[in-house]
Amino acid sequence: MKSYWINKTSNGTELELREQPVPTPGPEQVLVRVCATSINRGDILGAIKLHSAKGGRPAGVDGAGTVEALGANVRGVAIGDRVMFRAKGCFSEYVVAESTLLTPVPACLNWEQAAVIPIAYITAYEALLQFGGLQHGDWVLIAGASSGVGVAAIQIAKVCGAKVIGTSGSADKLVRLKALGLDAGIQTRGENFAEEARQITGGAGIKLAVNLVGGSAFAGCLEALTDFGRLAVVGYVDGQMLTGLDIEPVHGKRLQIFGLSNAPLSTAMRAVAQRGFEREVMPAIIDGRIVPVIDRTFSFDELPAAKQYVEENTLLGKVAIRFKPV
Repeated sequence: MKSYWINKTSNGTELELREQPVPTPGPEQVLVRVCATSINRGDILGAIKLHSAKGGRPAGVDGAGTVEALGANVRGVAIGDRVMFRAKGCFSEYVVAESTLLTPVPACLNWEQAAVIPIAYITAYEALLQFGGLQHGDWVLIAGASSGVGVAAIQIAKVCGAKVIGTSGSADKLVRLKALGLDAGIQTRGENFAEEARQITGGAGIKLAVNLVGGSAFAGCLEALTDFGRLAVVGYVDGQMLTGLDIEPVHGKRLQIFGLSNAPLSTAMRAVAQRGFEREVMPAIIDGRIVPVIDRTFSFDELPAAKQYVEENTLLGKVAIRFKPV
């Protein structure tokens, strides 16, 4: 089968197309023929600690396709099922996925729409609901709102009845995000947005901040929080890993700061998030209240060009990769 691997270079990462054997599923796994996948920031961040690619590895971490073979202990899944999933090596024609990390693809979604959901929308669910404790009427601040997770967070927050402020360096993107439900936008690439965010809330402050930018937005997110506020640290596209922390508001306001990374999670822990997402978010996708936002679709052979497009930071939402039909 054809499979793209990611290799670390002196100034980033590059994709390499290889011929690899079709994998065999383990007892609790399934073999999936990949029909579409998506590009996530974790796929291409090669020079930043957590995502350092050492010696090359299969690329791609989510997708959608049809089940081709079952492990001996798999129950509740059938050959031919249409599924979306998180798994390592999704930039390949076939991939092995854990049977507990499969979500059925509803009839309302095409392959590309299904493929952009697993990482972005489950991560947004974790940030807002599983760990963020979002309630109806809360003010949410999303730093880096035009990213895949940012767009997903806007959509989920609005379905939950929250009010959303988003930051972006692009005025055009903020206009487009308002069509998705963004209540207010702040054009900035730095950290000086806390006061404006508080003014937008009428002085109430932010109950939950989701930082998708990195260290340059950390202080602004923290400063914007109201009493008992929470800060989710999800990404660091700015590459700024070190940031100062003023512990006075953390103590005085009883703030909570938590990180979201799939790296330390067991399959069972990932499955807990997936089941919660299916209960609390999938109904809104099925009935059309949430429609996955795809900025652009590339073919499988165009994956290196798609990676370059994502690295240019002009997109809004997700980039999908379409495989040739069999």
